[in-house]
Amino acid sequence: MADQPTAASPRTGYAPLAIRRDSEIYAAEGGWFRARWHFSFDEYYDPQNMGIGTLRVFNHDTLVPGAHWPMHPHRDVEGISYIPAGEFEHADSLGNDGVLLAGGVQRMTLGSGAHHSERNHSEMQEVQFIQMWIMPAERGLPPSVEQRQYGEEDRRNRLLQILRPVGTDGDGVTVHQDARMFVSRLDPGVSVEHEFDEGRGGYFYLISGEAEVNDERLRTGDAAYVHGSGLLTVRAEEVSELIFIDTPL
Repeated sequence: MADQPTAASPRTGYAPLAIRRDSEIYAAEGGWFRARWHFSFDEYYDPQNMGIGTLRVFNHDTLVPGAHWPMHPHRDVEGISYIPAGEFEHADSLGNDGVLLAGGVQRMTLGSGAHHSERNHSEMQEVQFIQMWIMPAERGLPPSVEQRQYGEEDRRNRLLQILRPVGTDGDGVTVHQDARMFVSRLDPGVSVEHEFDEGRGGYFYLISGEAEVNDERLRTGDAAYVHGSGLLTVRAEEVSELIFIDTPL
């Protein structure tokens, strides 16, 4: 259960956050995989933790070398995969396949229905991928896949947009929703900030490192709901990797 959100400060204009510590997030273990399911998913059910805004699923999955998540069906979600580490191999019923390395992002529109699978392409090292479901603006969309490979320098000491709404300009793959996603790799002492507009909020996750997020100290695996408008400021205390979504509430 997440902490209650703190009120936005009139002095700083910070967005209201509800911090979630790594130890509070549901852990799943299957031998060949490990996972942290941030919202209700599969065997984990919490009616008070069903996502935020258009974001319904946020899973940080790890597969051991060579492990394969078999082909399985979904529909009427925008499946977003971001790769923090390793070699992520994708296949689907549309005939797409390929490998994304660390920094890669993929959007799969599962609209009217499709199957897909995930595999650790490496026989030597684990792969980590963050898989998110965003609820699309309309149902029954034709299934499709879009992906981009970014490198470490693309996100170093800056916010890199990796997801943007269909029909808008800028970096990132497109999504059928008014949602944006950003990643960054910050060196110690470096800060970035993002403004959430009125009626919007989101979800922040510190993939690794240690950082001050608004007035809160977060460490590897900690997260935060963003419950409204205002500034999100992040200052790294050590090398830190982060990801967050900006979505209508």
